[in-house]
Amino acid sequence: MIRLIQLQHPAQGRRIAMVEGERLQLVRDLDSIHRAAHRALEGGIKLEEFVASALAVEHLEYPEVYWGKSLWKILPAFDHPDEPARCIVTGTGLTHRKSADNRQAMHAGEKQAAPTDSMRMYQWGVEGGRPAQGRIGVAPEWFYKGCGTILRAHGEPLDVPAFGLDGGEEAEVAGAYIISETGVPCRVGFVQANEFSDHQIEAKNYLYLAHSKLRSCSVGPELIVGGDFNGAEGTVTILRGAKAIWRKTFATGEQNMSHSLANLEHHHFKYSAHRRPGDAHLHFFGADVFSFGEGIQLEDGDTMKISLAGFGMPLMNPIRMDQGAPKLVKVQPL
Repeated sequence: MIRLIQLQHPAQGRRIAMVEGERLQLVRDLDSIHRAAHRALEGGIKLEEFVASALAVEHLEYPEVYWGKSLWKILPAFDHPDEPARCIVTGTGLTHRKSADNRQAMHAGEKQAAPTDSMRMYQWGVEGGRPAQGRIGVAPEWFYKGCGTILRAHGEPLDVPAFGLDGGEEAEVAGAYIISETGVPCRVGFVQANEFSDHQIEAKNYLYLAHSKLRSCSVGPELIVGGDFNGAEGTVTILRGAKAIWRKTFATGEQNMSHSLANLEHHHFKYSAHRRPGDAHLHFFGADVFSFGEGIQLEDGDTMKISLAGFGMPLMNPIRMDQGAPKLVKVQPL
């Protein structure tokens, strides 16, 4: 297993590096993990082997980069370096019991005893989301978040637009994928992520779920290559200034989910539009805890911190709220 990071320098441009403790070992002649993955695929070798063969002698001090004390800036841990619109960002919900409980409480109203559609869908996953090898299981919930222009790096703010009602962290793991020249989806690795959604809009009516997901999100700072997704434990913290106003542990990975990874991947990539050669995909696998579900209202300037064992340095992003009035968007006829 190796951990990779994407970087940007004002004069030297983009580079990638391998994390080795408190050092970042730069990789020769590569500006993105996306391009490195395609090179490895073309050469018929594992990405870990390809990176090991291309390490440069240059290195950076990771703490300086991580804390913003270097000219090198951290980029989102995975993207499409040439065309952001060709990075498709999507996700799967209701894969963890707590997410189903949160939705149940959000939409059941006075009928707390009656299972909502969300709880029924979660139960379908429990009953049929782990098919035998080579078989197809029940389809999970699926949502679209946007294209690569919504991706943010460690340290960058996640935005609540003027028309938004709130913003809330969703600590989870995302899978990073490329599509080969023959249309085969290939998993590059896993990354800790903040899927970030507008839970107040979703709470109004579950049919607003699609709207609630169309927000910026963050991935990183490191991409895990060659690791597994069996089980992982982490901590989510909401910081208001230097004070932690909320903290919760969470568990993710296949052993803590209602669906197998293979089933989630099948139901995303079964659509031919998701197997377009050259595209990149980031697919979120679902969250286990939510500060919103415990009555926490995030404020402008709060920082969301996600730490997941085995996934490298924590992912930290402040929340930035547009305090202006929503602006009407007019379409110009031609």
